[in-house]
Amino acid sequence: MGFEVSVSADGMRVLHLSSGVLRLCEVATGEVSTLAEGVDDYGLDRTGRNIAWISDGALFHNGKPLPTPAPVLAAAPDPTGNRLAYLADGTLRVVLDSGADVLLAGEEDGVCWGCIDEAGPYFGRDRGFWWSPDGETVLASRVQGSSVSLHLLDLDGGWVDVHWDREIYPYVGIVSWSEGSPLITVLRRSQSHGLVLAVDRRTGETQVHAELADPRWVNPILGTPRHLPDGRVLVGGEIAHDGYDARCLFADGTLLTPPSLYVRRVVGRLGPRAAGGELGELLVEGSDGEPAEQHLFRVRGASSGAMVVHKLTTAPGWHTAACAADTIVSGFRSWAHDTTQWTVMHDGDVVTELTGHVPVAATVPPPGIDRVTDRRLPAAVLYPPGHVFGRRLPVILMLPPDPAVQQVRADHAAFTQARRLAAEGFAVVLADGRGSMGISPSFEKVTHRRLADLALSDQVDALRALADKHSDLDLGRVAAVGSAYGGWLATMLVTRRPDAVNAAIAVDAWDWANVPSPVAERYLGPRDLESEVYARHEPGVIPSSVLELSTMDEAAALAFLRDRFTS
Repeated sequence: MGFEVSVSADGMRVLHLSSGVLRLCEVATGEVSTLAEGVDDYGLDRTGRNIAWISDGALFHNGKPLPTPAPVLAAAPDPTGNRLAYLADGTLRVVLDSGADVLLAGEEDGVCWGCIDEAGPYFGRDRGFWWSPDGETVLASRVQGSSVSLHLLDLDGGWVDVHWDREIYPYVGIVSWSEGSPLITVLRRSQSHGLVLAVDRRTGETQVHAELADPRWVNPILGTPRHLPDGRVLVGGEIAHDGYDARCLFADGTLLTPPSLYVRRVVGRLGPRAAGGELGELLVEGSDGEPAEQHLFRVRGASSGAMVVHKLTTAPGWHTAACAADTIVSGFRSWAHDTTQWTVMHDGDVVTELTGHVPVAATVPPPGIDRVTDRRLPAAVLYPPGHVFGRRLPVILMLPPDPAVQQVRADHAAFTQARRLAAEGFAVVLADGRGSMGISPSFEKVTHRRLADLALSDQVDALRALADKHSDLDLGRVAAVGSAYGGWLATMLVTRRPDAVNAAIAVDAWDWANVPSPVAERYLGPRDLESEVYARHEPGVIPSSVLELSTMDEAAALAFLRDRFTS
C-alpha cells in the first residue's frame, strides 16, 4: 500500500503503479502485463497472486469488482491471500474466503477504525491497519480526534487492547508486522523520547526493545523497526557524540552502519542470491557524502561482529528500490533524464525494465549546483533557456514546502516548477538551509526553537554567496516564492529581511497557531509553554509586497512579479 513498486515475498512478482496504470511483472519470464487503469492504490499478499486495488473509491480483487457499503479508502489482502481487509466510512471490514463481507470494527460519533491519525504521516506511518503473518488477526488503530490507540482484532470477533502508557507516549510512529510479534514505535508529546515496543498478540502487553532519545526531537528511520533473522530488532537512530553526527542503524544496541553513511530508509531484507548477497541481507537507501544524491547499499545485519556495507549503485543521481527474497527492483532518476528507470533484477541478473529513461532535451539547460557559505549549504541556480550571460535578471528565491524537504536533488523532476519560472525570464535560486534532510542530524535539528532566525539567514546568505559567483543575479530585484512552510518563510523574508527580499508569493502559508501540533511542537515546542517562541515566528503585518494565494496560480504570480521587476 502506498508504494509505486512492490515485490511479492518470494520475489517472483513485481507490481508497478504509475499515472494510474497498475502493471504486473512475472519475474520468472520477464513478462509485463497491464492489470488495470485508473488505479489509486493497491495491495498484495505474500505471493503476489491476490491483488486488491482501489479506483475512485471502488474496490477490485484480482480484476473483479466487489460491492462495498461506502467508498473504499484503503485495502490489503492478508499475507496468505485468503481474506481482504478494507477501510470504508470509518469502519474496518473484511471479505472472508467464503465471500462474506463482515464488519470487523466500527463506531459512530466520529471514531475511525483503521485510519491514519493526524500525527501518523509526520512520524513515517502511512497506514492504520496491519495483517498478522498468518492472516488470522488485524492490528488496527482507533482514532478519535487527536487520540489514537491500537487494538488486536480476531476474525471471530475477539479483540484485545495494545497496552502502553498513552498519557506519556501519545504519538504512534512506525508500525510493522511482517513476522513474529508486531513492532510499534511510540513517542512523547515533546518528541524527545520514544520507545520501540514488541506486542504480545494474545494479551496486548508490550515489551521495550529499544529507547530513542534526543534533546530536540526523535527522527525514526523509515523501514524500522523490523525483526532480523537472528531474533534481534533493527532500529534507526543517531550518533551525536565523540565527533560523530550521523543517522545509523542499530540492532539491540550494536551499530550496523558507519557514521559516513546517512541512512534514509531500510528498503527490506534480501535473499542470499540477490546482488551482493554475501555482503549482507539488508537493502538500504542513503547518502555517503553528497546530499543531492541517494544510493543503494547492502548492509549486513547478522551478528557477525563485523560492520559490512557495500554500495550497489554508482551513477550520480537519485536511486530508490523495492525488494524481497532474491529480487531487487531499482529506480533511478538523474539530472539528464525526465523519467524514472525501473529495472528488475533477480539472482543478480537483469530481468527486464519496467520503464526506461527519457533523456532531457539538449535545449534544456541543467541547473548550476554548488555548496555555498561556511555551512556548505546545497544550492542551485537556473537560468532562462538561451540566456546570454552579461544580462542581469530578476531573481526568484524558491522555498521548500516543509523545513525538512530537500530541494536540491540529483533529479531533473525536482526542478520542474523552477524551470517553468526560469522560462519566464527569471533566474531561479534554490537553497537547502539548516533543517533540511540529507546532511546530518545536527544540521536538521539546530533549528529547534530557532527556525525563524536560522532559516532566514541561510536563505539570504546562500543567495548572496551565489550572487558572488553568478554576476547576472540582480539582488535589487528578488522575490521569494513558496507554499505552506515556504509561504510562511517567504512572508518572513519580506518583513524581516527587506534588505535582501523585495517581494513574495505566499501560497497557503503556514500560521504556526494552526499548523498540526506534531509539526509545530517539533520545531517550536509546546504551544502552552513556549508562547514567546511562537511570537518570534509571527510575521506581523503583511506588507503589500506579498501576494497571498490559497493555491498556486502561476499566471497571477508572474503578473505580480512582472509588475514589480520587469519593464
